[in-house]
Amino acid sequence: SSTSTSTPTPSALGGLAAWTGASKQELGREFIESLARGLTVVTSFGEGRADLTLTDVARTTGLARATARRALITLEHLGYVESSDRVFRLTPRVLGLGFPPLSMLPLPRIAAPHLAELSARVHESASLAVLTAGGDEVQYTARVATSRIMSVNITLGTRFPAYATSLGRVMLAGLLPEVSLPERLVPLTPRSVTDPVELLTVLERVRTDGYALVDGELEEGLRSIAVPVHDRDGRVTAAVNVAMHSSRRSVEQCVREILPELRATVHRIESELRVAGMFRRVAGV
Repeated sequence: SSTSTSTPTPSALGGLAAWTGASKQELGREFIESLARGLTVVTSFGEGRADLTLTDVARTTGLARATARRALITLEHLGYVESSDRVFRLTPRVLGLGFPPLSMLPLPRIAAPHLAELSARVHESASLAVLTAGGDEVQYTARVATSRIMSVNITLGTRFPAYATSLGRVMLAGLLPEVSLPERLVPLTPRSVTDPVELLTVLERVRTDGYALVDGELEEGLRSIAVPVHDRDGRVTAAVNVAMHSSRRSVEQCVREILPELRATVHRIESELRVAGMFRRVAGV
């Protein structure tokens, strides 16, 4: 039988190729080599290794170039990797695989000081989030809180249903017309939109307006407004919002006072990400 002390590791064997071979011999049919290869290609990206060529990935993992290439193409098709000029990089979608990959992405680190400045200007909480791999939840990746405005504690990695949040709605709107909605949505408050047809209409309006405002649908008394963050191809890949207690600002005040600050913040975030080679600001955002 296998034990934790006898299980081989990639570092101990000097490369994934040797490690997968040893693991396959140990576990037999229970070990899926293709899965191990794919996950190890993901983890080959890390601190100081945000941008990797095919040769870099093959060398880091110990895989043959052809094997590494197939893994990268598959991951790119699934939305976990993007490429340009023969350089590959992770996308925020890998956050859906678990919390640790947060440290591999520059997006939360770049956004954090801008969220702090936004929060200081508007005196409300500001957050950055991405959609999980399934597209049904948002996951918080950066946040600056001024006061506790919800009964639940929001920390990095916290997830909420996408349909009931301003963050989720701007990202779901970015998926139109291919967005897939469940037939039945669970009401979280009496104000929650739970009819898929009505929600689709809401998302279409969000896409037209370029922002989403959600009033008391996730939690009573909570009002939030969000705008999307685009990647270099114009796709919505993340979102930034400002959340507050509904007694602090009216809906009209949110649009008049908060929305311009939100858009200016996202403009600065996208500009820095464009310089970093990860994203390109879309004209008009």
